[in-house]
Amino acid sequence: MVANSDASSRFTTRLKTALPIIQWLPSYRAAWLRPDLVAGVTLAAYGIPVAVAYSSLAGLPPEAGLYCYLLGGIAYALFGTSRQLAIGPTSAISILIGSAIGAMAAGDAQRQSHLAAGVAILAGITGLICWLLRLGNLANFVSETILSGFKVGAGLVIASTQLPKLFGIASGGSSFFSRILQLVKHLPDTNMPTLIVGAGALLLLILGEKFLPNRPIALFVVAISIAVMTWFPLASHGVKIVGAIPQGLPSLGWPLVQWNEVDNLLGLALACFLLSYVESISTVRTFAVKHGYPIDADQELLALGAANFAAGLGAGYPLAGGMSQSAVNEKGGARSQLSLVFASVTIAIVLLFLTGLMSNLPQAVLAAIVLMAIQGLINPRELRHLYRISKMEFRIAMVATVGVLGFGILKGVLLAAIFSILLLLKRASNPRLADLGRVPGTDRFVDIARFPEAQLIFDVLALRVEAALLYFNVENVRKEILERATGGSIRTMVLDLSASPNIDLAGVRMLGQLHKQLQTTGIAFRLAGVHGNVRDLLQMEKLDGVIEGAAARKDVAGSLRTGPEA
Repeated sequence: MVANSDASSRFTTRLKTALPIIQWLPSYRAAWLRPDLVAGVTLAAYGIPVAVAYSSLAGLPPEAGLYCYLLGGIAYALFGTSRQLAIGPTSAISILIGSAIGAMAAGDAQRQSHLAAGVAILAGITGLICWLLRLGNLANFVSETILSGFKVGAGLVIASTQLPKLFGIASGGSSFFSRILQLVKHLPDTNMPTLIVGAGALLLLILGEKFLPNRPIALFVVAISIAVMTWFPLASHGVKIVGAIPQGLPSLGWPLVQWNEVDNLLGLALACFLLSYVESISTVRTFAVKHGYPIDADQELLALGAANFAAGLGAGYPLAGGMSQSAVNEKGGARSQLSLVFASVTIAIVLLFLTGLMSNLPQAVLAAIVLMAIQGLINPRELRHLYRISKMEFRIAMVATVGVLGFGILKGVLLAAIFSILLLLKRASNPRLADLGRVPGTDRFVDIARFPEAQLIFDVLALRVEAALLYFNVENVRKEILERATGGSIRTMVLDLSASPNIDLAGVRMLGQLHKQLQTTGIAFRLAGVHGNVRDLLQMEKLDGVIEGAAARKDVAGSLRTGPEA
């Protein structure tokens, strides 16, 4: 009986951990109901036009984005730990899906929908596996610098796909540069009624954001444009509309994807989930800090995976928790995840009874909504800040931007990540060796580049390695030390290892080799600031005796006192 009771207790604990709603719903306050309801309706008002716009960006029917909000929101409410995060399609993932799936579908719209849903299910399974493996720190491996460049590139790519719709001209080209060339080429063919509708919508959105921030201005603009298209025969003048949106809720089921296609979709699913998690966890942490409640990074993997899985079963596509939609949810007054449920209910009502009103929605208005949404991606101020503080970080961001523009989003991010790693390896392979001098009147040694008042000691060279000593940099360190120690009046060489907590076998053997080479030139070699693990390696390699007193020295001054005439 005791064993059964313990097993039951463990199961209950794990269930509560996996389903946070079991913990917070029983303690839900009645005073939160109205703010959550208002926030949910406000989020739906914001999300409906944006979802339809992003669906077109992904090359999918307009209802696909609505299904993402409907099903993804409910799934996240069950599994998520953030009270303000709003789940739905995002511009970056939409363009990634559109560019990657479009070629595979070969113009078959139904096929493209099934493939996109398949990617969402695979992304959901990825989230589940990452949760089981507790990979909550996964996002840390994609740097903010890469994301900065990626956002700029993605924003420009998205703009290149929407500008033809705004001008009412034929779009073409498979890359950013080819699309821009096609746009310039076809500018004389601009459809003026389409441009007037699109530019008017864009102007209203800009004014609304300035004077009525955090309000569902996009829904207002959509309503006006539908009314204009209903009252005036602009469709007969070339203004294209969205067309009929299927009425009713999505049917749940597996997408028609062949097993031999899963391999092609898996890489795309991994990329979508990584982008989704990076964007989501950044937003989650922002609001958690602001409102002072804990979040679980590992649990967010499960919540995001569940949301993607649900969207895939309901003919949606990969989604994420975006900052803009979450800000709308928060400003609407969201107190808990229940606001997402109210948003889903509102979208369900629209799908059941109001889809007919949206059939006259101009595509130029959707293009204007997308163009407004991407302004947050293109942030010149952030790039200028990067350039001021670190030229290397700026170069990485630019590689990401150019990579996305030239090779597409997925390849661009991968290229930037590889470039970033190569730069880090280059920097790590040539670590800085700081010249150390004594602070007057003390036994303290400091970097003379930062403390000019520090005094060098005659015939002593004291250096500090400011990196780990590993197999790929030890040869460069050895050569630089020999160049600086030999050919002059140096009689004692002290190497401070206090900034080198990690040294591999190649590093330890390099120290022994360096000792022998310096010894042949009459220079005594001493070590300082040796960490315990390095001491152990020295002992195992029997070098602590070869380098006299090396493993025992704690500071530079102690090592100097053992040197000749120190």
